[in-house]
Amino acid sequence: MATHPHPDTGARAPRSAAELVDLDRRYAFHPFTALADHEREGAVAMMVRGEGVKLWDANGREYVDAMAGLWCVNVGYGRRELADAMHAQALRLPYCHAFSSLAADAPALLSERLIRMAPGAMSKVFFGNSGSDANDTQAKIVWYYNNVRGRPAKKKIIARLRGYHGVTVMSAGMTGLPGLHAGFDLPLPQIRHVKAPHRLWEGWGLTDAQFVAKLVEDLERTIAQEGADTIGAMIAEPIQGAGGVIVPPPGYFAAIQPILKRHDILLIADEVICGFGRLGTRFGCDAFGVVPDLITVAKGLTSAYFPLSGVLVSENVWSVLKEGGAKYGPFGHGYTYSSHPIGAAVALANLDLLEREDLIGQAGRRGLHLHRRLREAFDDHPLVGEVRGQGLIAAVEFVARRDPPQAFPASAKVGARITAAARARGLITRALPASDTIAFSPPFVISEAEIDFAVNAARAAVDQVAAELAAEGALP
Repeated sequence: MATHPHPDTGARAPRSAAELVDLDRRYAFHPFTALADHEREGAVAMMVRGEGVKLWDANGREYVDAMAGLWCVNVGYGRRELADAMHAQALRLPYCHAFSSLAADAPALLSERLIRMAPGAMSKVFFGNSGSDANDTQAKIVWYYNNVRGRPAKKKIIARLRGYHGVTVMSAGMTGLPGLHAGFDLPLPQIRHVKAPHRLWEGWGLTDAQFVAKLVEDLERTIAQEGADTIGAMIAEPIQGAGGVIVPPPGYFAAIQPILKRHDILLIADEVICGFGRLGTRFGCDAFGVVPDLITVAKGLTSAYFPLSGVLVSENVWSVLKEGGAKYGPFGHGYTYSSHPIGAAVALANLDLLEREDLIGQAGRRGLHLHRRLREAFDDHPLVGEVRGQGLIAAVEFVARRDPPQAFPASAKVGARITAAARARGLITRALPASDTIAFSPPFVISEAEIDFAVNAARAAVDQVAAELAAEGALP
């Protein structure tokens, strides 16, 4: 068997950009990556530094990160306040587990703060490490909740096509994107998917009221087919992020919530992207009038400076969970790093920054500028099917024909080609799966001038790819 030498010395010695790329190519297993291509060609960029909304690679090239990493570095790169909080907590109490009623002060303080700011009648917070594990926790809570209530058949979870809820076994199944299922024997049989509120492909030509009625009909049909006595919960992002930055039509959540209540189906709000200011409100639920039973948070909780997630549990659900001890004993779920004190300290400092600098309000204001500039740049482009979003999150979806919309074949890789052309111009955006869509979700500290740069670079990249497609004869 082939082996690679692992020198005992010099591992931290400075390496050239080429050496770093080669080390990564030879040893790193990248997520959501074409594995053979990466092993052959290496990384598209090797990042070594970040400040504000900008990143620099090992060759010294500068980029505007219009994605805030993966929708998460909300307060921007290089914030000393968060680094100092991490450092101070690591010196004072770097770790304390939360099993068997042991507690640390920082997670307790964070729990109180989250419950006070959350929508709905939330009662308790369960901490994990990522949005994926938090949504796995949500599924287990739903199952436990219904077992305690003597309703063991009520276990199915309804999710939406194009929804993104993580990559663990359960959360990847709840995710409504085929690429997360292929080759992994997913989804598990407890999961059902309903239509996404994606106007371009599901509601073309319909009024808002007609579109809502179509989505409601699909949900009610699914509940009737499965039997409400077999369905425990529905999980939904206020705005579907990775599935395309899909904004529901007005009245959508107001229409589906009474249906769920009537059938005793819990509503899980996946706030991993929308939570903590992305829409110009504290939570996406606030923007859409959602009153959930359970809430998932991660990403913006620490602005990604430290891995931390949370499951917020309503008083209604909590009152049942605690009754379960009489039948099942101590609640048998948790992680080594649940309630990590460093993560909690970073989260508290991050929430302080959001409040002190009015970054949630700034996200709303910058979002207005972003959407205005995107509409100016793309509304008349022949390859653009839709410009959409809300707050400081947006997307541009590309089509081969506009009216009626016609998608490009997946083999054309239009979205990926546009992001590559944008990156060559110093802009980091992201091609979203299952559609030719590029996304914008920058740090809240982005300036209007930096937004202008991002939009102009994106338009130039789209024009380049459009010209290439025309030359290839790939346009209708």
